[in-house]
Amino acid sequence: MRAPIHDTLGRPLGALRMSVTDRCNLRCSYCMPEDDYVWLPREGLLDFDELARVARLFSELGVDRIRLTGGEPLLRRGLPDLVAKLLLLETIGEVALTTNGVLLDSQAAALAAAGLRRITVSLDTLDPARFQRLTRKDEHARVLAGIDAARGAGLAIKLDTVVLRDVNDDEIIPLLRYAASIGAELRFIEYMDVGGATRWRRASVVTREEILVRVREAFGAVEPLSGRGSAPAETYRLPSGASFGVIASVTAPFCRACDRSRVTADGMWYPCLYAARGLDLKAALRGGATDDMLRALLETAWRKRDDRGAEVRALLPDREALIPASALRGDPHLEMHTRGG
Repeated sequence: MRAPIHDTLGRPLGALRMSVTDRCNLRCSYCMPEDDYVWLPREGLLDFDELARVARLFSELGVDRIRLTGGEPLLRRGLPDLVAKLLLLETIGEVALTTNGVLLDSQAAALAAAGLRRITVSLDTLDPARFQRLTRKDEHARVLAGIDAARGAGLAIKLDTVVLRDVNDDEIIPLLRYAASIGAELRFIEYMDVGGATRWRRASVVTREEILVRVREAFGAVEPLSGRGSAPAETYRLPSGASFGVIASVTAPFCRACDRSRVTADGMWYPCLYAARGLDLKAALRGGATDDMLRALLETAWRKRDDRGAEVRALLPDREALIPASALRGDPHLEMHTRGG
């Protein structure tokens, strides 16, 4: 592996989020609130060999962490095979997966057998009726069963909760207690105004400080933990010793430390979740580009990177939804569920 490359702000190329599908089997209100969507053509999706080649090229430029995402990644058939391919890359220290958990009960064992060790499951409520209102699907029991299956398979589990005012913010403490009961670390996420969040309003954001106030009221003092590095979450320890995180992308952007980028399932590379344009890697892959040509393409683009999307958004005096639904239908690559969150 070469020495890490850095962008214009000195940020290394360190983590890669790889989407394997833009499809999802839930319709969460903060991500996919519309009634219909334009999907990527299936024939345009990268196959596993192409995804593994992309991962290898990134790893040769400094990436040592890969996270598989969607849409819902477990909708992609044969996903354990891709996990195994990625773990063959000597310079990749970690392959992880983010899922909504609906299909996890039937796939956790196979993923663990392929070498997966860490998984993040989205869990925004412990109430089945509220889950159905949030997602428009009656799948809460399957998500909990998936979490149990992941535990049984020996996977380390993190839980992600997007906190919405007057929707699920009354569950901050119950969710923390649930996470502690199963030995998982819970991360609260401020509601972000990314592509796809067409109903976003500033008033719906429950801030990091509000979350911490409620946690302190319930548990007492919380201890901030050091060593965050480029991680999106600030981590805290409860008096019990359990830890939890807060991802405060709206009120406390961490752009200056961000070392991650995203590849969509059809090979578009985005250096920032908020980026308006991406780099078409599929065209180069299928156009006969050599590894040297592809590495040069990636390296040149990263060295020019100056993105700090969340910081720029935070400075707006009248902040509204990032992209209207009509524009998203014109370019599905602008959707968060296409970019992999």
